[in-house]
Amino acid sequence: MNQNKAVMAGAGFMGASLAQVYALAGYETWIYNRSESGLEKGKHLIQVNQEEMVREGLITKEQSDAVHEKIHYTTSKECFSDCCIVVESLVEQLDVKQGFFSEISRIVPDEALLASNTSGLHITDIASDCRYPERFMGQHWLNPPHLLPLCEIIAGARTSEENIRKMRELVKGLGKRPVVVADINGFIVNRIQFAMLREALNIVEMGAATAADIDNVLKAGMGIRYAALGPFGIVDQGGIDSFDNISAYLFRDLSDEKSESSTLKAMVERGELGVKSGKGFYDYSGDKAEEAIRNRDRKFIQLAKVLYFGKNNRI
Repeated sequence: MNQNKAVMAGAGFMGASLAQVYALAGYETWIYNRSESGLEKGKHLIQVNQEEMVREGLITKEQSDAVHEKIHYTTSKECFSDCCIVVESLVEQLDVKQGFFSEISRIVPDEALLASNTSGLHITDIASDCRYPERFMGQHWLNPPHLLPLCEIIAGARTSEENIRKMRELVKGLGKRPVVVADINGFIVNRIQFAMLREALNIVEMGAATAADIDNVLKAGMGIRYAALGPFGIVDQGGIDSFDNISAYLFRDLSDEKSESSTLKAMVERGELGVKSGKGFYDYSGDKAEEAIRNRDRKFIQLAKVLYFGKNNRI
């Protein structure tokens, strides 16, 4: 087994972005995709991302050149035969992921680590026909992982503690910030994200505030505090007794809706899908969609400089 060879399965946004993460950390990184056209798209994404990172001063031109040299592209499954880790970012369908790992787990070396970048499917289910499932786990990244530090490591029912430890150290070696969570629905990120979204939708639906005002609450206040301290750090700073008192009267008034959002469902039925359709909670008609994406990326890069690429922030 080559301890310095990583394979990313899938050449889409996540696979291409992850390849840059591994290559920047020094791995000889292979991107596997079934089609040459998919590989070409992935190669283009990497080129664009690397140019932007150099332009913004996140990495040097020399570092970017080294990343390109370490990334290889293939449609042959031979690339899996001697790697130390596989990270899968295929379509979010259980049968596709199960079939992939059923086959690949019998090609890779016995001690190679296996990970799915699923955002919500159960790790235990994906590993149902995986050879040596004790080495299989989730490695859930937020898009785009080449800019965002977080990696959720999800332990399936049969994942070993030793392999979780190895994966945690591997992710730290990438310069990223790992957290470990059991195989619960939504893991950590989506459980918190959707709990917050449920209450935000509730506030809009009761007519108490607009979507724009709620977004500004997060962008201009809570988001900064959460980025710096996290929810439990905020409670410690504010006083646990104060939060206990507030929870006594506020929890009972918060939304506990168990069905899908009527607001989101109605928007989907109207074809209001956000940036990709030109309208969502905001207007993205004409060239507004492209500008919204560019503005998002500029802000991500500015935050990445503080949270991740600063010389004192890499773990």
